Parts: sequence; C-alpha cells; structure tokens
Amino acid sequence: MSRPFSPRIPPAPAYRINGKIRARDVRVIGPEGQQIGVVGLPEALNLARQHGVDLVEIAATANPPVCRLVDFGKFRYEQSKKEKDSKKHQHANKVKEVQLSPNIDPHDFGVKLAHAIDFLCEDMKVKILLRFRGREMAHKEIGQQVVANFIKDAAAWGHPDFEPKLMGKTINVMISPLPKNKRAKHPTKNERGEIESVAHHAPIAKPIIHGAEPVPVPAPSSADPRSVPVRGGKPQTDGFSNSPFASLNLNGQQQG
Repeated sequence: MSRPFSPRIPPAPAYRINGKIRARDVRVIGPEGQQIGVVGLPEALNLARQHGVDLVEIAATANPPVCRLVDFGKFRYEQSKKEKDSKKHQHANKVKEVQLSPNIDPHDFGVKLAHAIDFLCEDMKVKILLRFRGREMAHKEIGQQVVANFIKDAAAWGHPDFEPKLMGKTINVMISPLPKNKRAKHPTKNERGEIESVAHHAPIAKPIIHGAEPVPVPAPSSADPRSVPVRGGKPQTDGFSNSPFASLNLNGQQQG
C-alpha cells in the first residue's frame, strides 16, 4: 500500500537546546555576547543553569559546535524579527508589471498609476508595458505619449532606468523607486481608487480618418411629399416615403 499524501511544508529551522545537544565539547557564547571559550557539554549546561537561561546550539556544523546562553523564547523572537526585516529588503528585487493601452480611459489610467505608486512606495520596481493591437500600430506616437504621461506623473516616486523602447508591438520601460529620503510621501486615494494629488492627463485625441466624416442630412421642406402639415403651418415628417395619407390634413379634407 502507498502511504497517504502529506503536504510539503518547508520545515522551520530546528535548534538543539540543553539535553538535546549531542556534541562532547562546545564553544560557548555568554548572555551578553561575550566569548567564554570551548568547554565540555556538562560544564556548559551548568553555566546555563547558573544564569537561568537555555543552552542553544546556533551553529551545529562548526567544529566544535557553537552554543549560546540565551532564553530560547527570546531567541526565537529575535530570529523571526530578523527574517521579517530581511524580507523587507528583498522588495527591491521584485518587479511588478502594469499594462497600458493607447486608448486607455482616464479613470483606468489613474487606477493603474495608483497601483504603480503603491509598488514604488514598497521599494518594488515597476515594468510599464503598452501593447498595440491591430491598426493602432499606424499611430505609435499616441502610445508613446501615454507612456510619457505615465512616467511624468510617477516621477515623484520613481525614475525610468532607460528610455521607453519599442519592441515589436509593445513599448517597454522599467521604473525604479527613488531613495526614501528623496521620494514623495504616499498619496491619498479617493473612493474610485484614483490618486487625488496627481493631475491626470486628459485623453489624447485620436487621429481623424479622412472619408469617415458623417454626411449631413438635409431637413425636410414643406414641399416634401413625406411631410404632413400641422397646426401653425409647420411641416412634420412621418417617416414614410410613399404614405397614402401624405395629402390629408388634420380636418380630414383632401388637398387639391
């Protein structure tokens, strides 16, 4: 029979303490961080009892192993605090991606800008990716202007590592966070998720395609057979070109 599946959970670092230490001789570090030296394990345990602390093995691979005289609960708290601090410094290695489009709505522009500023304030890099679709490639200057506006609005929190590059059908640029002493404070957001302290750009006007202008429709005249005279002598169109009631007035008398 096969064994039941057990989830793979990364084990926490295990430390041997007190009687679980198997070395004959250990190098002992005192409660204040001072070096006591290499002593036998029974003597090290007696030192731990005299100070009212635990003997914790912190470097099992050393020769001889290194042990520290410290309260084990306090030691675990210090280790967890160091791990959290190290994870905070790893944010600079993370890269978040924000996707734009040439015809992006001003509200969507503000929301994506707010997300990018959140990432920059957490010391993360932001990759701006603008993708052209179909006939949008005929007007690449519109996409370039959208990216330029995005970089300009985020300049108080990050700077581009290089000029925006056009690669195939996409424009790429990487924004790195500014140092904390040169970076603006984290802005506030409104109910829609937009940043109030940044003036968003108006949507860029799309190019006019010649030949696509609507043809004006002339207003109907009184001589139009599709018009029906109403009170006051003003004609009104009934919407039918060959209506049999076009020659009738409101009084029910036939014209002409």
